[in-house]
Amino acid sequence: MKKLFILTSLLSSFAFAQIQKVEPMFWWKGMKNPELQILVYGKDVSKYNIELSDQIQIKDIQKTENPNYVFVTINTNQVNKSSFKINIKNKNKVVDSYTYELKERNPNSANRSSFSSKDVVYLIMPDRFANGDESNDSKKELIDKADRSIPDSRHGGDLRGIINNIDYLQNLGATAVWLTPVNEDNEKKHSYHGYAQTDLYKIDGRYGTNEEYRELSRELNKRGMYLIQDYVTNHWGISHWMIQDLPSQDWIHQFSPAEGGEAKGFKRSNYRTTTQMDVNASEIDKKGALNGWFDYTMPDINQANPLVLKYLTQNAIWWIEYAELGGMRVDTYPYNNKEGMATWVKAITNEYPNFNVVGEAWMYSPAHISYWQKDSKIAEMTGYNSNLPSIMDFTLFAEMPKAFNEEESWDKGMIKIYNSFTSDFLYPDVNNMFVFFENHDTERWNEIFNSDPKAYKLATTLIGTVRGIPQVYYGSEIGMRGDKNTGGDAAIRQDFPGGWKSDKQNAFTSTGRTAEQKEYHDFTAKVFNWRKNKEVIHTGKTKHYMPEKNVYVYFRYNANESVMVILNSNTEKQTFKLNRFAESINGFNSGKDIISDQVLPISSKGEITIEGKSSMIIELKM
Repeated sequence: MKKLFILTSLLSSFAFAQIQKVEPMFWWKGMKNPELQILVYGKDVSKYNIELSDQIQIKDIQKTENPNYVFVTINTNQVNKSSFKINIKNKNKVVDSYTYELKERNPNSANRSSFSSKDVVYLIMPDRFANGDESNDSKKELIDKADRSIPDSRHGGDLRGIINNIDYLQNLGATAVWLTPVNEDNEKKHSYHGYAQTDLYKIDGRYGTNEEYRELSRELNKRGMYLIQDYVTNHWGISHWMIQDLPSQDWIHQFSPAEGGEAKGFKRSNYRTTTQMDVNASEIDKKGALNGWFDYTMPDINQANPLVLKYLTQNAIWWIEYAELGGMRVDTYPYNNKEGMATWVKAITNEYPNFNVVGEAWMYSPAHISYWQKDSKIAEMTGYNSNLPSIMDFTLFAEMPKAFNEEESWDKGMIKIYNSFTSDFLYPDVNNMFVFFENHDTERWNEIFNSDPKAYKLATTLIGTVRGIPQVYYGSEIGMRGDKNTGGDAAIRQDFPGGWKSDKQNAFTSTGRTAEQKEYHDFTAKVFNWRKNKEVIHTGKTKHYMPEKNVYVYFRYNANESVMVILNSNTEKQTFKLNRFAESINGFNSGKDIISDQVLPISSKGEITIEGKSSMIIELKM
């Protein structure tokens, strides 16, 4: 009988709430916004009393329809200690507790610098770049295992591999590194891309640890470089622990069968994000774009829910503070609730005034893209301000391959690039835009142009000298290619040669590159290292001239300097007179082409010759 009593007592004690998760796990003293909302998760936790030790006052407690969640809000300015306990009490008895830490904040944290037009951004898909730690290729607790023989499987690239190759990045001319998401993505397959995250506070174990992520950021910062986090507000992975036990049914968007919903509330987005600013759009089309899911494995998050928005905001700030980030890139920006996102990014920039955030607004109209940049006059007409500092120039991206491929006519050839820049008046900050010719979602440039280094050099010259922030995709600088149309996404996300010990070739080293790879690499390094200290390129004005015979000429200039850029997309060399550019070259008498190192006479009475399919970057001299 005594044994039965003891067993019954033990079972009763285990019936009490057990804290399973607390998020954020810790926070910092001295934040500009002292309010902190702490998520406490555990079985039936909301049925118990929540108290804080040391007489710390709770500002607010919010419960949801799911009894496993409690959201506790405090004012951190009123906490004088470095830690306190969150106590779960049954009547007067503490049945579980969590020691919550408030860390000392770096005094320079709030004024941290961020990426800008001074930088060159190098985009890496970590699983495919370099394997620096083979011990983490697969993890017992994570489903998708490493197998390089399967294109869409995990291949083993990790944070240590990137840390080991920072010299390579720096020598190439990169000054900022954008990683596709590295938070835990524990889906059953195809998880290597990271866009179906299952834990927003944890680095995926196959990439490394939270500490290694911070180490990467600090190693970059030592060299004056930045780490840019790829942040996903629109969707999480269906295996995310909160999706598996929703705090509330409106935490995600769900569709009933009458609305076309399938299992678990899934309905695919119609992807028509122009409905966000279209004054003629129907409500059903708006809902279809914003609330629809990207895929079965990516439930659509509801940023209009205040608890969701607070969770996303604090999570972003937590990573900025913890990992000492130098910027964020936000995935699928227009698919989010736009009012919620304006609040989200404003909270970040209020905390970090110099912090840059770039949004992916995959649209091709400059009017549509400019709508999403902070202080847009177009958005202002609809009573909206995104507060988003930076955007991606998808107009230029879309026109570049056509411009370099087409014969000249009224609306074809290099005039497409010229016309792209004629819309610059729409953008509140033309210098704060990503300019690029490929990324992890697009066809490889070298596939489009059949490994023609001349086409690559034209594109690199363009993004390296126009207004904005050049963004390069890993492997482009050695001519990597891959046909997305036949091989899917894996074809444009192949392993960087030399990133694995078993690789027969190592393109990270000069001696390991083929002659063809060296041609690509050396040109890239030359242009981007030259660009590093060129204020005239970073913030100078632009004056361009209508292309003639598919030769496009533009000038970047300020009060101290002027650079003349010439792009010839013809296969034949072109000779043309310079009198047409008198307003830009008067006062100068020579120039040095930084590509060829050739010194040229420059005069409105002279002429210049440029080889076929080539470019010139001429520093003008008096």
